[in-house]
Amino acid sequence: MIKRNTGERKTAFTIIIFAVILLAFVISINSASKGNVGRQRQSLEKAIQRDITYCYATTGRYPKTLDYIERVYGLTYDKELFAVDYEVRGSKVPPVVTITQIGDK
Repeated sequence: MIKRNTGERKTAFTIIIFAVILLAFVISINSASKGNVGRQRQSLEKAIQRDITYCYATTGRYPKTLDYIERVYGLTYDKELFAVDYEVRGSKVPPVVTITQIGDK
């Protein structure tokens, strides 16, 4: 009876260890995914600012719409993951760009 109880304890211990390892794995994957979305957001922000600056440097005016940046400068981004608010304040004033995460990846 003592041997059987010891075997059950070892099995229970193994299952608990496996569950802890599995939980740690899931948490690390989730954390890595969130970090990746943050990097994508930063990359999108830099790309938009780069295109705005380039447009102003070459034409003397800021782009009037985000669509213009997409068509002329080839900006692409995941529209299911991010919403970009592009607010023009004047021809000689840089536009205000706000990027919001709307999707979940």
